[in-house]
Amino acid sequence: MPDVIIRKMIVSVEETWHEGGPVADTPLRKASCLAVIANPYAGRYEEDIAGFMEDLKPLGVQMAQKLIDALGGDPDTIQGYGKGAIVGEAGEVEHGALWHVPGGYSMRELIKDSMAIVPSTKKVGAPGTRLDIPMTHTNASYVRSHFDAMEVGINDAPRASEIVLALVMSTGARVHNRAGGLEADAIVGEDGLR
Repeated sequence: MPDVIIRKMIVSVEETWHEGGPVADTPLRKASCLAVIANPYAGRYEEDIAGFMEDLKPLGVQMAQKLIDALGGDPDTIQGYGKGAIVGEAGEVEHGALWHVPGGYSMRELIKDSMAIVPSTKKVGAPGTRLDIPMTHTNASYVRSHFDAMEVGINDAPRASEIVLALVMSTGARVHNRAGGLEADAIVGEDGLR
């Protein structure tokens, strides 16, 4: 399969103490890691592309570890995650779908007891395209307090023959969560849902 050629990588962290309500004792921390890679299938239709997922696995683990490090280094503090891809205009959305396995499983490999599916989004776009990546609780998708998103993008990517691969993580619930539903401390942890 093709080599994974990285042009650049960006890690960013945001901290939120309040959304207009009481100031939290500990801020919600969210981080994103974006990797801009060459799209080996840009400009042509290729029938057999699934093997590239295996080639992307080491990059997925590297990016997931960068996020854990950016959020303090302890994987046990990670409570939310998500993934996404922006494919340059010479590619197709299916090229972004190749990130599903390596992106999701890399985070689940490093975060203990993460049973929930990693939510995902992808699209084709020009340099500067923004993407809202959905986030859910790492152990149970139905934990409503952790339904969130993180907007990501890079001013000069993706170029036409590139893909921006993204992973996001968070350390907790929305700062002023009060929408009810399953609480994180009530997770049964058997099916990744509840």
